[in-house]
Amino acid sequence: MAERFAPADIRRYYDRHSAAFVRHGQGRASIHRAVWGPGTRTRQDAFHYVDEQVAALVRQQLASAGDVHVVDLGCGVGASLCYVAERLPIRGTGITLSPVQVAMAHDLVAAAGLAERVRCVEGDYCDLPDTVAHANVAFAIESFVHGSDPERLLRACHRVLAPGGVLVICDDMRAPHLPPHAERTIAQFVRGWHINTLVERDTLERMAASAGFAHESTTDLTSMLEINRVRDRIIGLGLATFGWLPPLRERLDYVAGGHALQTCLANRWLRYELSVFRRV
Repeated sequence: MAERFAPADIRRYYDRHSAAFVRHGQGRASIHRAVWGPGTRTRQDAFHYVDEQVAALVRQQLASAGDVHVVDLGCGVGASLCYVAERLPIRGTGITLSPVQVAMAHDLVAAAGLAERVRCVEGDYCDLPDTVAHANVAFAIESFVHGSDPERLLRACHRVLAPGGVLVICDDMRAPHLPPHAERTIAQFVRGWHINTLVERDTLERMAASAGFAHESTTDLTSMLEINRVRDRIIGLGLATFGWLPPLRERLDYVAGGHALQTCLANRWLRYELSVFRRV
């Protein structure tokens, strides 16, 4: 997929919408999706299900290394990094293009009492700042799709991770052999959410292997998501009724993108997958 949005476009998108994502989201500071995986009992459990999968991998690193550094690639407002750091004795660095998110993350980190161990900085995860120290774990939750060059991202991860380090990517992946009407809906998602990279699972594994990673596992989480909720149906009806109006079209673009994503996931045109790789 050719690049549709430059880093500056992604920056403006999150500068504009991050406060609303946090204010109107149901996961408090977490702006990721709720995943009702094994062991989840509450909505907060579901919003942090993927964070828990990352934490489990961090615990494995702690068992063999006394000092563990974790890098969040596309950290948002820092909620996932804070979640892990509140539970485990790690150092953490978050990378985001958005200065608005950096400021929000600074407040969240300070409120959690983690300022001595966790920091979030402005930067491009495809070209990691030199100030980012070597890491034992790197993860990208719902940020991989924004990257302008997935192969460059994977090479950057290989450089920053120590040998034996773990890379986690949790995001939307294309299903193979899609019909034309699926492509039209995917295009709405791409436009509304500023998506650059939608690849199939096999493609991601090949790119990761070329960058020096061994594939360890991939888990399809799609069936564990909340899809076709009443709220989503109401949003769909509102978009059909008013979304064509020029004054609302740009403002509602990300809402329309979210509705298109729900349609894609419900039809399995896209899959929400968690993949784990190890740096060779």
